Amino acid sequence: MIGANDYHQKWPVVLASGSATRASVLRQAGVGFSIHAAEIDEGAVKNSMRVANRSALDTAQALSDLKASQVSVSYPEALVIGSDQMLARDEAWLDKPKNLLRAREQLLSLRGRNHQLLTAVSVARGGVVIWRDCATSELVMRNFSDEFLDRYLESEKNDVCDSVGGYRLEGRGIQLFSRVDGVYFDILGLPLVSLLNFLREHGAIEQ
Repeated sequence: MIGANDYHQKWPVVLASGSATRASVLRQAGVGFSIHAAEIDEGAVKNSMRVANRSALDTAQALSDLKASQVSVSYPEALVIGSDQMLARDEAWLDKPKNLLRAREQLLSLRGRNHQLLTAVSVARGGVVIWRDCATSELVMRNFSDEFLDRYLESEKNDVCDSVGGYRLEGRGIQLFSRVDGVYFDILGLPLVSLLNFLREHGAIEQ
């Protein structure tokens, strides 16, 4: 880890993610950045973490670290942000659905039950992770009707496969829930407040 005194200029910021939601969150917060999405085999990382009996939160942090450190090699004088999110229902880990049928199956498996969103963020410079944070959010889906689910999937069909679990809380997906315990930005996929504190303290954004 490096300290505030190691920074003598306003460092450029790079987001190592192709997530439109994360980019929008950063942009709306007034952070200037460029985008270079990391290219990693997430399935292989998840499998190896499973074999090692690591938790979903550990896995999200490992993926976040890997994204940030990989991209930061190409931008040695930048602060590179990596982030990842896992959805855990009991012992099961759910991924982004591959199609609408799979999205329907996932949402039915979550209906009337609670699950967790584990969100991790990392910042790397010169290939080394220099800061990280994580957050756990608890969500409970209501016992919605099959008819509601069909209407929801029809209305969200262009976006439902872009988010883990098949929902976006910033859209109509909020109607799927009876309770949400967590920070809004954490649930969207980026622990924003702690990240902004880090960037501010280390000269990447204005004090």
